[in-house]
Amino acid sequence: MKKVSDFLFEKESYLIRGAAFEIYKKFRNAQKEKIYQRALTEELKTKGLEVESVSQIPVYHRNKKIGTYTPDLVINNCILIELKSKPFIYKQDKEQFWQYLKNSDFRLGFLINFGNSQGIQIIRRVYDKARVQRGSA
Repeated sequence: MKKVSDFLFEKESYLIRGAAFEIYKKFRNAQKEKIYQRALTEELKTKGLEVESVSQIPVYHRNKKIGTYTPDLVINNCILIELKSKPFIYKQDKEQFWQYLKNSDFRLGFLINFGNSQGIQIIRRVYDKARVQRGSA
């Protein structure tokens, strides 16, 4: 049986979800993604979290860097956040987010969609399997 303390980045996860709900309460689903990104950045900082919005994650193929991915936000250098402002989170959004998480060194990520008229959508994913060596992926 899992203990509550086994929850990966429990405190940070709680603060991220709370900040996202605060932003949604204020702006609803009527803003562009960049507005949500800026507002969420400020809200997370007020909660004592370190927030980066220009981190670049290298993408490798056969041990060779072939590009970079820039996540919307990186929290405390350990949590990846991808933001959307769409009517729905589509399967392709989820798959793309999963690939971002899988091909990074992050174990935890959030896909947050502010654009749904029914309310905020938050998907929390953990990638905790043994990482494949860069060259074999």
